[in-house]
Amino acid sequence: MARRTKDQKAVSPHLKRFKYTQDQAIDKPFNWQQMRRLLQYVRPYSKTLLPLAVLAMLVSTIVRLVVPILIGKVVIDVAIEDKNMNLLIQLVVGIAILYLLSYVGNALRIRWVNILGQNVIYDLRKHLFSHVQRLSHRFFDSKSAGSILVRIMNDINSLQELFTNGIINLLMDVVTLIGIICILLFLSPKLALAIMVILPIMFFISTKLRKRIRRSWQQVRIQQSRLNSHLNESIQGIRITQSFSQERENTEYFDGVNTDNFESWRNATKKSAMFRPFVEMSNAIGTVILISYGAYLIIQTPANGGIEVGTFVTFAFFLGMFWEPISRLGQMYNQLLMAMAASERIFEFLDEQPNVEEKSDAVVLDDIKGHIEFDHVQFAYDEERIALHDINLEMKQGQTVALVGHTGSGKSTIANLISRFYDPTKGAVKIDGHDLRDVTLNSVRQQISVVLQDTFIFSGTIIENIRFGRPDASDEEVMEAAKVVGADDFIQRLANGYETEVEERGNILSAGERQLLSFARALLADPKIIILDEATSSIDTETEMKIQEALRKLLHGRTAIIIAHRLSTIREADNIFVLEHGKILEQGSHEELMQLRGEYFDLVKTQFQMLDAM
Repeated sequence: MARRTKDQKAVSPHLKRFKYTQDQAIDKPFNWQQMRRLLQYVRPYSKTLLPLAVLAMLVSTIVRLVVPILIGKVVIDVAIEDKNMNLLIQLVVGIAILYLLSYVGNALRIRWVNILGQNVIYDLRKHLFSHVQRLSHRFFDSKSAGSILVRIMNDINSLQELFTNGIINLLMDVVTLIGIICILLFLSPKLALAIMVILPIMFFISTKLRKRIRRSWQQVRIQQSRLNSHLNESIQGIRITQSFSQERENTEYFDGVNTDNFESWRNATKKSAMFRPFVEMSNAIGTVILISYGAYLIIQTPANGGIEVGTFVTFAFFLGMFWEPISRLGQMYNQLLMAMAASERIFEFLDEQPNVEEKSDAVVLDDIKGHIEFDHVQFAYDEERIALHDINLEMKQGQTVALVGHTGSGKSTIANLISRFYDPTKGAVKIDGHDLRDVTLNSVRQQISVVLQDTFIFSGTIIENIRFGRPDASDEEVMEAAKVVGADDFIQRLANGYETEVEERGNILSAGERQLLSFARALLADPKIIILDEATSSIDTETEMKIQEALRKLLHGRTAIIIAHRLSTIREADNIFVLEHGKILEQGSHEELMQLRGEYFDLVKTQFQMLDAM
């Protein structure tokens, strides 16, 4: 399919939505403070791998600087001039030994630098992933999965070249340049200054390119993030795409995003490629100056400021070496700009702080009883969307409480506040009299199990998925939990039983089977509080009847919060809260609410009328 033009992309509603809901450019000036922050990840290796790599680099660099001097000033001006064959042979052997030493130094440098770089990349990726896992739900509400994947994978991968080669190569090239300049100025200041006259011009032009190159590589990262976001969305929603026969539209949508990614790479590489030809042109100018002015100085006598042939040859050697590190430094600068663009995006995530923060003096709740209280709680996802209005409710220890109401009434928000995925905007959520903001997150969440409508099954075996609720559980305990919730029957029918490998998101299992596994996972964790958020919606009526008794055992002695649209599943709840637009309209048992003949009565009546009509 041909790429879409810019005009075509401009009128695409999908692309408009896509462009303005993903990452935006980070407009920060290039600064060494950020580079120093990036180099902090090298610090753990500053006493081991780094000094070894630097030592190996210095050995090979010193050899490269010594050899041209030996060739020009000793081999040509002394050995050949005096026709001293013994000295010449000794010099040839000595130079061969020096080159061998340089080879060993380079081999060791490459080995140690690569080990150093891989360790730094490992540490950085681990740090970023660990940090992202600790962020609050608000962060994931505003960031797509593709955007997060790009930061952890692509952006960190783009730093790999910097850490495996860039840092040491930068140091090597700087040492080489300084050494060459000092040697050339010592041998012939006039010829050295003549050759280096073009350096200020190079510096001026290169600085003009910096901002443009940096911004272009930043755009590459942004477009990659958008591309990955769309790929993730397309793969996750492939069934919806195919069911509505939208494959062609989705392909066109992808083509537009892919074209943006292609154009960003093309633009960045085009700008980056401008530096190397300029360096090569400078090399050509320097060579012309060396030949013309150097030949003139050879003709002159030493008393009149002339130079010897050996000095000219040494200059020729160093001239080739002089522009090489400058060219590499240009490439290194491009690499540095790519690293800066990536590191800005990485540090943007690392600078994110959890909205749900844990106090330094937070209390550890070792043994939760399960008494829950909402004290004048108000919560808003944003300023324009208030989800809960001044909620006051109490869930006593061991009670089974149901939350009912229309979609968007605030049921799941209450469950999220109990698990402290969010903090209330006003008021307090308390467990056993403790404000959740005053206790540690782990001590609360380890004693709460949540079973969601959209059950997530990890890649791995059945037994590993159930054990996710308590990693130290024995096989017998896992199987017992599965039997209690009625999952053992279908597990035993699988080819390898509990050792059956499930694919990503458990696609080999039915929706009901995945839900049963989540029940077993929750039971195995032995929580004091259980939250069932539409947990039986994916289970057929026959299966639901089988697990009702298992749920009674599961919920016995525990505080349970059940969110359900199927009101038949909450008849036996001790207390039912009816919510509407973030407010509690009614509360009481099933019988009490039916006698009240209010909102709950209407919901039950409507639902049974729908069942009768089917």
